[in-house]
Amino acid sequence: MTIDLSGRVALITGASSGLGAHFATVLAAAGAKVAACARRTDRLQALAQRIRGAGGVIEPITMDVEDSASIVAGFDAAEKALGPVDITIANAGLNAQGASTELDADALAQLVRVNIQGVYLTAREAAKRLIAGADPARGRIILLGSVGSQKPLAGLTAYSMSKAAVAMMGKGLAREWARYGVTVNTICPGWIATELNAEWLAGEGGQKLVKTFPRRRVMAADGLDGLVLLLASDASASITGGVFAADEGQALA
Repeated sequence: MTIDLSGRVALITGASSGLGAHFATVLAAAGAKVAACARRTDRLQALAQRIRGAGGVIEPITMDVEDSASIVAGFDAAEKALGPVDITIANAGLNAQGASTELDADALAQLVRVNIQGVYLTAREAAKRLIAGADPARGRIILLGSVGSQKPLAGLTAYSMSKAAVAMMGKGLAREWARYGVTVNTICPGWIATELNAEWLAGEGGQKLVKTFPRRRVMAADGLDGLVLLLASDASASITGGVFAADEGQALA
């Protein structure tokens, strides 16, 4: 099945690197106009150059999901440049590694602001505009959970907690907005090597963890492509409130 997103406008948070940048590339290749949002504007510009070079349409937008006004301004900028946003991927997130007894309170607070509050405010702003628009039933909101949404990850209790909250958030928002036809779904990836964890995964501790995975490997980002494209498309009109594990069975380990 080929997914064609021509005529759609997608806004992606945390798009300056990792999965966010990957999703921007995948959706642009499928024909969507992409608003790539993040704080690191230099990286957004580099991403935009790559996507435009491949024939895609992208608008780099500075956005900080810890700031509600920045989220609103980001959606405003996306609409002005590309048109009404009908696909939103709330991908921005961060990690807080270490024992819970030693985790700094400020680090915990920031984790909650980004991973929970930032996702909530992004999804809410998307829904407000969809519901007020001409065709809310085309609205697709995708939240990024984690294998940590399904089970506690060693040394990552706070992170796992925040991602479990995202999974429940997706269910609640899906129920609330179902009457409008807006769909909300959560994707829970397994361990994927990004700039945040690649060095650790390549080390002794990371390799010990990888050996516990059913497939004994770290999954590739493109393992999420089919699911993301499906949930962003018209084909997912009847799919809402779902929490989808795309982790190569890591949650089963």
